[in-house]
Amino acid sequence: MARSSYPPITPDLLLQAYASGLFPMADSADDPELFWVEPEIRGVLPLDKFHVPRRLARTVRQAPYQIRFDTDFDGVLAACAAYADNRPSTWINSTISELYSSLHRLGHAHSVEAWLNGKLVGGLYGVSLRRAFFGESMFTRATDASKICLVHLVERLRARGFILLDTQFTTEHLKRFGAIDIPRQEYADLLAAALEGDNIAFSDPA
Repeated sequence: MARSSYPPITPDLLLQAYASGLFPMADSADDPELFWVEPEIRGVLPLDKFHVPRRLARTVRQAPYQIRFDTDFDGVLAACAAYADNRPSTWINSTISELYSSLHRLGHAHSVEAWLNGKLVGGLYGVSLRRAFFGESMFTRATDASKICLVHLVERLRARGFILLDTQFTTEHLKRFGAIDIPRQEYADLLAAALEGDNIAFSDPA
C-alpha cells in the first residue's frame, strides 16, 4: 500500500489520482493530513455478477424508502463521517469532506439516498469518471437502507453503461453482493478500459 502526504490535493489532482488507481485516506477524522492509497489487492464489484440476496430483493420490491440521487450529497457525506455504534472511528476528515463536496459541484461525486418521512436514513457516495464509479462510503440509520441504495446504484450504473464499480477493499458485507479481490495489474487493466471514451452522466439533468 503506497502512502504519500504530498503534494496538496486539489479536485483536479484527485481525479487524476483515481484515473491512476489511487485514492486518498486519512488516519482519523481529527488528522487533517491525507495519504495516497494504492492497494496491492483491489476490491471490485463486477456489475454483471452483482447478487441481491433473496430477502433483500423482496424488501427492494416493497420500496420502504424513497430513493433519490444527488439531492443531499453533503448530508450523505456528513452521515458517513459521523460516529456510530458500529463505527467508533472514521477516516473522513474535514479535508476529505471539502474535496468531495468540490467534486460533487464539478459533477464527479454523487450520492444515492434513502429517505423516510422526510428524513435521510441511509445512503452512499462515490466518484464517477467516464465509465468507472469509485465507491467511497455508506451509512444506514434504518433497516437495509444502505443495502437498498447499493442495489439502486448498481441498477443505475448498468443502465447508463458503466463497466467498473470499484469498492477499494472487500468486506464480508460486500462479498455477499459479489465483490471480489483482484491483483493491482488486473485492476489497472479494468480501469484503463473504463476510462476509454467520454464521461457518462450519472445524474439526471436538472
